[in-house]
Amino acid sequence: MTAAEPLSPAALSALLHFYADCGVEWLLEDAPVDRIAEFSEQQAARAAQRRERPAAPQQAPARPAAAGTAARGTATPVQRSSAPAAAIAVPDADAVAAARQAARDARTLDELKLALEAFGGCNLKNGARSTVFATGSPTSGVMVLGPMPTADDDRDGLPFSGRQGQLLDRMLAAIGLSRETVLLSTVVPWRPPGNRAPSPAETDICRPFIERQIELAAPRHLLLLGNFTARFFLGEEGTIFSLRGSWREISIGPLILPALASLHPQDLLTAPANKALAWQDLLAFRQRLQS
Repeated sequence: MTAAEPLSPAALSALLHFYADCGVEWLLEDAPVDRIAEFSEQQAARAAQRRERPAAPQQAPARPAAAGTAARGTATPVQRSSAPAAAIAVPDADAVAAARQAARDARTLDELKLALEAFGGCNLKNGARSTVFATGSPTSGVMVLGPMPTADDDRDGLPFSGRQGQLLDRMLAAIGLSRETVLLSTVVPWRPPGNRAPSPAETDICRPFIERQIELAAPRHLLLLGNFTARFFLGEEGTIFSLRGSWREISIGPLILPALASLHPQDLLTAPANKALAWQDLLAFRQRLQS
């Protein structure tokens, strides 16, 4: 037997990051579970069901096939299960049209949140725990947007939770803001499985809802965090390092809004050297707010 050896902090960190990339969210359950006893109970229950089940009537033995049947390739038809398949949303033009209609019908942010929670046209919702919606002050004039929910966001039902949220709180505080004085949201309201990037079809379905959020909140300034968010709103294919740091005007419905792209807090946790670039962007954002 191979003896278990304690991991170094670097090796343990790499292992935990690997688990997170694979979609593992909790290593321990809230209460201990005896899996051996649980399996034994399941076996006993199945055995009891077999004893209680009436014996199936014996069938007459099958008649031997006539000569030449095998040569003709005649096969017994396969019995297929008639159980209905689980409902799966197909990301097509109809789903996008339904999303547009649901978003258009919402007249307030509260109505839009209800419409989003009731919407079933996107498969991302089937694997997510929460529908993550805008939180904070809708009248602040400042909206901070991220890409899609993380595992922490999905668990808490709030954008920018966990370590990323704590770092964002410090970033906002450095320029005199807080999550209570801005409006926080994500482009995609449901966490993709394993934190993968949303597909183009899934992104098209989510677009009407985030654009309607912006229309109803009518912010005066947008802060776009991360590569996915910047590409989504700016319509460009560069990296966040080429898209950040300069003010752009984007069109959302009838609104023309100034937007500044910057690095996502996760970019700073992964590579702390990027904090200098993020600080330059935050200073530019504060200067625009003050002017």
